Formats: sequence, structure tokens, C-alpha cells
Amino acid sequence: MADVVLVTGVSRYLGGHFARRLTADGSVSRVIGVDVIPPPHDIGRAEFVRADIRNPMIGKIIAQAEVDTVVHMNVIATPTHAGGRTSQKEINVIGTMQLLAACQKAPSVRRLVVKSSGAVYGSSPRDPAMFTEDMGPKSLPRAGFGKDSVEVEGYVRGFSRRRPDTEITMLRFANIIGPGIRTTLTDYFSLPVVPVPFGYDARLQFVHETDAIGALLRATTGPAVGITNIAGDGVITVAQAAGIAGRPIMPVPMAAAGLLGSVVKRAGLTDFSGDQLQFLAFGRGLDTARMRSVLGFEPEYTTRSAFEDYARGIGSALPGTAALGSAVSGVAGSAAHAIGHVWASGRND
Repeated sequence: MADVVLVTGVSRYLGGHFARRLTADGSVSRVIGVDVIPPPHDIGRAEFVRADIRNPMIGKIIAQAEVDTVVHMNVIATPTHAGGRTSQKEINVIGTMQLLAACQKAPSVRRLVVKSSGAVYGSSPRDPAMFTEDMGPKSLPRAGFGKDSVEVEGYVRGFSRRRPDTEITMLRFANIIGPGIRTTLTDYFSLPVVPVPFGYDARLQFVHETDAIGALLRATTGPAVGITNIAGDGVITVAQAAGIAGRPIMPVPMAAAGLLGSVVKRAGLTDFSGDQLQFLAFGRGLDTARMRSVLGFEPEYTTRSAFEDYARGIGSALPGTAALGSAVSGVAGSAAHAIGHVWASGRND
């Protein structure tokens, strides 16, 4: 049973809400929240400690408080939220290394819970309909958050070999969505025009933000379950999601996707990277049998109902996006026109 719990990333939306929910659990006597900046939201009776997990000082915090359970939620999915790609990788990879080194030295630590991601499976046209936890990616993520997640899980496996007495749970979440959380995909479906790779309509899975917190609570206070996928039942396609959000779609040739991503990123509206574009083309599905049979968790929301709850809260497009629709149309139209010339001239290989 978790008694003294340290939670990383409490200044982020999900980490802060999780810490607050955890303090309401009578079986947990103490919750310590760690981050580099004070949380802007209520974290209940959790004690906030300002610290950087990339700094060895995290080891002193764990040792002095005699922490028995560490919940690592400070793996950041979006570069803009981390101050850029370099900072994102340092926090995700170097931060995880330092945290695990501190846990390894602390005899009090008996359980590690890691918020991981389905991004470790990558996205490719050769993927199975549903990934089970024992499957590997058909195309290994080569950049961005997906690559970071693969490295993080690798370090966790190494830690488990060095500390076999420590219980390990890694939850691989589908994309988390809801009315309060902001991610690359919530920004994407808030655009005035949703650009989609031409000729593709990827299958998407979501998990509602309250279900994500519920799964983490179960993993923290319940039995250790190893690696477990977490997702709402069912799938929806990109086009269906855009329809639910009330957004028109703009088909964009894959050759122009990178250019369009740069335009949207420079506008500060959402952060497109190569792995995200792959995901929007090919999608991903997670098998959730272990979530029910081993973790004993049943989500309240399906994929569709989770997305509908998010869509009810988006209203109009994000502030400052009024002029973006014409930019999206312009990039897409120019790219399609240029590619059409190539096809017509027979120079397309």
C-alpha cells in the first residue's frame, strides 16, 4: 500500500489534479508534489517542493521523506510546453535518468508508477489493428515525444533489473482529452480548419482526463501490474472527430504536411512534428484487455464520449486563429497545385 507518495510534474494540469485526488485517499498519509515552478492550481493537502528532477537534489527529498511510492508524471508531450525540443528531451530523458538513479539509492522506495504513452508503438501502415502490451512497434519512433517515451521505458526496465524488489507499473495512455487539458491534439481540433493528410482517415483512441487520473490512482494504491494500455472503448476517425468538433477539414498532400505544420507552429497554435503527422495519417489502436483483467480498471468514458465532452467545451476556435484558415487553405492549395503539375508532367516518382 502507498503511504508516502512523491508525484513529479504537479505544476502541469494532469499532475496537479492527480495529486489533489490522491490526497483525498485516506490510505495515503502524505503526498509530496515536485516541480520547477509552483502549481497554478489547487493540489489539495499535497506538500509542494520546488525541485528539478534533473538535479541530484531529488534524491535528498526522497530519502528525507522516506518516500515509498514514486509517481512519475513529468514526461512532457509537447515541446512548446517545455520551452522547446531540447528542453523537452532533457526533462523527459535526463530527468527520468536522475529520478531513477535517486530511486535506486533509496531503500524506502518500493513502488514506481510511470505515466507512459501509446506513442511507444509508433504509427505505420503495417501496424496491427490493436497493439497488445507485448507487441513492439512496426516502425520505431525516430523523433519527438514517441522517441522520448521509448527511451524512458528503456530506463525504467533497466531500473527494474537493478531493483527487483521495487514494484513497477507503466501505464501506456492513448491520447488524453477532456474539457480542461490542453495537448497538441486538443489544439489541433480547435483550429478553424483541420488539415488532414490527403487520402487518409486515421483511427484514433482517446482516454478522458478523469479516467486517466482514475487509472493512475488505481495503479498507485492497487496492485502492481507491469505494462498496461489505457484507453476508452472504441475508435473514431480523424474526419469523425473533426465533425464532432464542428470543424471543416482541409485535405493536404503529405508532401505539404511539413510546410503546413511549420505555418501552424509559427502561429503558436499547435505543435506539429514528424511523429504527429505520421499519427494523423495512420493512427493507432491499443488493446485494453489487461486494463480490465489485471489493473481492474473500467473507464467511465468511451473514446467517442471523451471526445464529445472535449468538443462541448471548445466553442469557437482558439484566440488568434481567425486568420489561420486562409493560411491553411493557401498552403494546401499551393501544395496541391504544385503536386498536380508534377503528376501531370509525369515527373512524379
